[in-house]
Amino acid sequence: MRPLRYSINVTLDGCCDHRAITPDEDLFRNVVENFGQADALLFGRVTYEMMEAAWRPPSQMGAMPDWMEPFARTINAAKKYVVSSTLDRVDWNAELVRGDLGKAVQQLKQESGKGLLVGGVKLPLALAELGLIDEYEFVVHPRLAGHGPTLFAGLSKHVDLRFVSRLEFGSGAVAMRYEPRR
Repeated sequence: MRPLRYSINVTLDGCCDHRAITPDEDLFRNVVENFGQADALLFGRVTYEMMEAAWRPPSQMGAMPDWMEPFARTINAAKKYVVSSTLDRVDWNAELVRGDLGKAVQQLKQESGKGLLVGGVKLPLALAELGLIDEYEFVVHPRLAGHGPTLFAGLSKHVDLRFVSRLEFGSGAVAMRYEPRR
């Protein structure tokens, strides 16, 4: 069974808007390492479209720093599953996921492999509600954004977590990993 891992960047005041985070080499290296623990990425429509616009070739490959290129190559090569009821089709090595979210994700998790990696805001909320996330990684940045969106807004029940590990970056960001208490 493949574990489903969630990873997100967040500011100290809870903002998870990607524009509020300053990217750096350590953060991108961490994401590429996370991708190495997964056979596929799981996106909602908004995250898929945002990532595709930013990283699908021809993207800004020549204009980006060298340390971003491993991430660009990795995300372009990755298998992607896109949960959407509004998209008619996807490409970029992607497949649409429709129907009952719980059943569809449970089926993806039952396949053999290293794991699934999910990002974003709305889809992880739904997955947390269903108890389908096996590991949470919050990369907390030393910044106050003063705006949202925030994580898990509207969660209907508590999800108790057990601390697994932490990794500190030169920027002052800290990646903290947790598993649900079962």
